[in-house]
Amino acid sequence: MARMTGGEAIVDGLLRHGIDTVFGLPGVQTYGLFDAFARASNRMRLINARHEQGTAYMALGYACATGRPAAFAVVPGPGVLNTTAALATAWGVNAPVLCLTGQVPGPMIGRGRGQLHELPDQLATLRSLLKWAERIEHPTQAPLLVARAFQEMQSGRPGPVALEMPLDQFSAAAEVTPHDPLPLFPPPPVDAEKIAALTKLLNEAKAPMLWVGGGALHASAEILALAERLGAPVVAFRGGKGVVDDDHRLGLTVASAYRLWPETDLLVGFGTRLDVPLGRWGKLPAGLKVARVDIDPAEMRRLKVDLGIVADSATTARLLADAVAPNPGRPEAIARAKAEAAVAIEKVQPQMSYLTAIREALPRDGILCDEMTQVGYVSWFGFPFHSPRTLVTSGFSGTLGAGFPTALGVKVAYPDRAVVAVTGDGGFLFGGAELATAVQHGINLVTVLFNNSAYGNVLRDQQRLFEGRDSGSKLHNPDFATYAKSFGVAYWRAAGA
Repeated sequence: MARMTGGEAIVDGLLRHGIDTVFGLPGVQTYGLFDAFARASNRMRLINARHEQGTAYMALGYACATGRPAAFAVVPGPGVLNTTAALATAWGVNAPVLCLTGQVPGPMIGRGRGQLHELPDQLATLRSLLKWAERIEHPTQAPLLVARAFQEMQSGRPGPVALEMPLDQFSAAAEVTPHDPLPLFPPPPVDAEKIAALTKLLNEAKAPMLWVGGGALHASAEILALAERLGAPVVAFRGGKGVVDDDHRLGLTVASAYRLWPETDLLVGFGTRLDVPLGRWGKLPAGLKVARVDIDPAEMRRLKVDLGIVADSATTARLLADAVAPNPGRPEAIARAKAEAAVAIEKVQPQMSYLTAIREALPRDGILCDEMTQVGYVSWFGFPFHSPRTLVTSGFSGTLGAGFPTALGVKVAYPDRAVVAVTGDGGFLFGGAELATAVQHGINLVTVLFNNSAYGNVLRDQQRLFEGRDSGSKLHNPDFATYAKSFGVAYWRAAGA
């Protein structure tokens, strides 16, 4: 046992779980926690941001790029509420992000006395957004609850969690027993009968298609081995980009896969909701069978398919690769679909000219961070990705303003790798003040900003759908060159494609 404050007990737990960087913005309810960060500054780096949303987005970027847990700390009430867009995004993209926040003094919780930053029920609010959330009532509880947070965050389907502590307990001292990491919950056992059933479907299929999402990012080698055994194309929309290299003969974007869709007779999803082929592509091919592999049992209730397997994607793909019969597949049709799609995609201008220039400058292991802007959208099918976690995206959350601060977190995680954020003028100014954070902490991110003085997609859609009218979508921007220089950031302007 050791005598620690509540803040020190939390920091000790973070260090035991491999956290060496915390993103944060201090305030009165978290003084004791931030003092513990200061005491541990030789083992833990604190990156302070200019807005609470920035702390959470940076943690999100760190977690998405590495696949490892990341943590941020903010004051309760309006502070933690400012981070909820990032937390909702983390839930959507299955990112292991830990939110650390304070509370009003312990005796005042739930009394509605108008304490600074009080919410009616902050813990209930967090639980409605996250995978798991809990309150640390006393320093002695901190080690176990920190360990529980990491256990919940990483077990099964990863996701964001939160811990709150009353402000008086961050500085209160007690004899504390440190706690090492807890084992993760065991994965679902493999159902041998279902593996056999899917093996049979794959052996009988004439034109199978594999689809991968964010739940397959760790299964790249296993899925590629299965695909090559079957001669089957592997498709990713956003979350699964890079699971199979887009340069590989079996690596397909949605644009090339769509050309093969009418003849597809078996669709197998690994860690994906299958929203694009089943929800957006209209009429299904005649006789299509659909199978899914997902570690989250709830997914089997959300989408009914012919065969659902609750299991880890890597384990399942490895078992299938060992069991299926070798098949040459349809190499000519796949190659033709890729070639035809490439010709069509190149006509998407000027977006493709920008993406081509970025791809030529970016090393193969470089990371692209998208944003809700047209270049970001086109990157999902027009930008080649060569390995997992080289596209960092807000996924179905479509979080405007996430791109730039999230990319800062990616660059913190990988300071020696090339990282590029693409953003529009509207989204960038949600968090543009974090240029100050980048300069203060030496975060050498490259940001490509597209300035059309509008929320461009909204403006286009309004004018197209409402007889040329628009409302609220045009913007008045600063001179971005002067804006960047005011922070001490180098800036170049491109006049055209």
